[in-house]
Amino acid sequence: MTNVTIGRSTEPARATRGRGQRSRRSIAEKVHAVGQNRIGALLLLLATVAAIVWANVSFPSYESFWETHLSVGVGDLTLDFTLHALVNDALMAIFFFTVGLEVRREFAIGELTSWSRAVVPVVAAIAGLVVPAVLFVLIARGSGEEHAWGVVISTDTAFLVGALALIGPRVPGRLRVFLLALAVVDDIGALSIIALVYTEDFNPMPLIIAAIGLAGVYFTRYLRGGRGPVYATLSIIVWMAFLASGVHPTLAGVAIALLVPVYRPNRRDVEHALDLARTFRQSPNTEYARAAANSLRESISINERLQSAYAPYVAYVILPLFALANAGVQLSPAILTDALGSSITWGIVVGLVLGKLIGVFGSTALLRVFKLGEFGPGLTLDRILGGAALCGIGFTISLFIVDLAITDEAAQNEARVGVLAASVIAFVLATVIFRISDASRPDEDSGQTLARPIDPARDHVFGSADAPYTIVEYGDFQCPFCLKASGSIQEVKEELGDRLRYVWRHAPLEQVHPNALAGAEAAEAASLQGKFFEFERGLFADQDNQRPTDIIRLAGELGLDVEKFERDLTSSKVTGRVRDDMLDAEAMGISSVPTLFINGRRHTGPYDAQSLIRALAATDQVEAPAP
Repeated sequence: MTNVTIGRSTEPARATRGRGQRSRRSIAEKVHAVGQNRIGALLLLLATVAAIVWANVSFPSYESFWETHLSVGVGDLTLDFTLHALVNDALMAIFFFTVGLEVRREFAIGELTSWSRAVVPVVAAIAGLVVPAVLFVLIARGSGEEHAWGVVISTDTAFLVGALALIGPRVPGRLRVFLLALAVVDDIGALSIIALVYTEDFNPMPLIIAAIGLAGVYFTRYLRGGRGPVYATLSIIVWMAFLASGVHPTLAGVAIALLVPVYRPNRRDVEHALDLARTFRQSPNTEYARAAANSLRESISINERLQSAYAPYVAYVILPLFALANAGVQLSPAILTDALGSSITWGIVVGLVLGKLIGVFGSTALLRVFKLGEFGPGLTLDRILGGAALCGIGFTISLFIVDLAITDEAAQNEARVGVLAASVIAFVLATVIFRISDASRPDEDSGQTLARPIDPARDHVFGSADAPYTIVEYGDFQCPFCLKASGSIQEVKEELGDRLRYVWRHAPLEQVHPNALAGAEAAEAASLQGKFFEFERGLFADQDNQRPTDIIRLAGELGLDVEKFERDLTSSKVTGRVRDDMLDAEAMGISSVPTLFINGRRHTGPYDAQSLIRALAATDQVEAPAP
C-alpha cells in the first residue's frame, strides 16, 4: 500500500503576531471583528443607559425634546408628528419591515419550511407567548391594566442575538438556529396582537387604498427595471393608508415585507452573471460593467438584498433611536418604591423572566420526552434552558406595547421599570446557566466523540450495516486532501471487505473552496435519485470544475432526471440536510477536512491506509450497528 502525503484544508485563521511583528489593527478591522450583532446590542444598551441618565438628570428637557413637532406637507396635505411619534410610527415601520422579511424568508426557504424542523421552535414560541401573558394577568389583576398583557409576550430579537454572541455556550450554532426560528414565530404573534388588540379608532376605508397598494407591491416583481422607486412609492402610500385607518402604521412594514419575493439563487442565473463578469474582464466598458453588476444583483432575491441593505441601519440607527426615545424612565426613590409595590411591575418581571423560561423550556422538554420534532447534536436541554432565559429580554416590542397599551404616565413608568429589570435579570440568569452548562461537559464539547449516531435511513453509508469497523468522514468535495483520504479509505475497504462500513458527511469550507457548498448540495440532490456515491466520485474526479454548468453536466452524464435534479438543488430538504451536517461539524469543533472518526472516536494523525487499519484494530469498543 502506498503512503499518502498528509494534509488538511482548514478555515482561515487570524494570523498570530510575535514580538517584533506586532502591528495595530485599524478601527475598521476592530469593528468588523466584533460583529454586527454584538455592536447592535451594545449600541442598544448604550442608548438605553443614555435615555435613563437623560431622563433622570433633566426629565423636562427629555420630554420636551421628544415632543417637538415636525410638519411635512404640500398645500392642504400635511403630516404633523412629534419626534417620538416619528421614531415609533415611521422609523419602527422599517424595523418591522425587516422582521417581516425574515419571517417571509424562514417560511419560504428557511428553518420553518419543514414541519418536523419547525415543530420545536413553533411550539416553544407559542408557549412562550401564552404562559407570560397568563402570569401577567394573574399578578396584575385588580390594577386596571390587565389588558397590557401584550407587554410580556415578545422577545427582543436584537438583544437575544447579541446576548447569545456575548454569553452563549461554546458551541452555539444549533441553539442559535433554534432561537432565531423561535424569534420569528414570536414576532408573528406579537405583531398579530398589536394589530388585533391594540388598534383604536379603526377606519376601514383607507385599508382599501392599502390593499390596492399591496397588490401593486406584489406585481412590481414582474417589472423588468426600475423596481426600486416603484417599491418605495407604493410603500409610502401603504404606510399612510395604515396610518389613516387607525391600524398601527408599523404593521404596514410587515405587510409589505410579506409580499417581497424570496428564492434561492438559481444556478443558471449565477452562471450567466459569471459569464458577464468574464466578458467585462476581457473587454472593460460601462455597458458590460452595468450588465454584470445587474446580473449579479438579480441572482439574489429582493428579500435578501433588502435584508442586507437595511440591517445596518436598523441595528446601528433605528433601534438605538427607539431606545433613546422610549427607555427614558425616571428612577427616583419614590418611583422605584412605587414600582416595587406595583403589581404591573411584578407582572412584567414574572411574565418575562419566569413566563418565558417556563413556556419555552417546559414545552421543549415535553417535546423531547415524547420524541416530537428534531433535536440535533448540541441542542441539549441545559442549553435550551439558557436560551429560554434569554427569551426573557423583551425590550424593544415590550416598550413599544407599553406606549400603546398604557395611558397613565405613572403606570407607564412602573411598566418600563419592569421591562428594564426583567431584561437585566434574564441576561444574568442566562449567563449563569450557560457557564454551568459549559463547565459540566468539557469532554463532550472537545469533539472527540461522534456527536450524531449513524442512521442508515439518513446517512450515506457504503458497506454492511453490521460491519464491526466504521469510518465516518467529514469532508469537502473540493478539498484535495479529502480526495487523498478517499483513496486511502478505498484501500482499507479492499483490505477489510465487509468488515468496514464508510459514512460521508458534509463539512464544506466555503471560505477556502468557493464551490464546496454547491457540490455538497448537488450530491444531496443526486442522493434523492439514489446516486450519491456515483456523484461523489464524479466531483472528486474533477475538483477544478464544479461550477453550476459542470454540476448539471455531471448529473446528465450519470443518467439523472436533470429537471428533478435542478428542482431538488434548491429544495429545503437538500439544503437543510447539508446545513445539519455543517452544524454537527461546528458542534464538534471541526475546522479542517478531512476529519475522520474511527468507530465513533476522532482520529488524529496520518490517514494513509496502513495508519487507518492500525487505528481500526486499536479500537477497544466497536460501535453497535444503528437499528
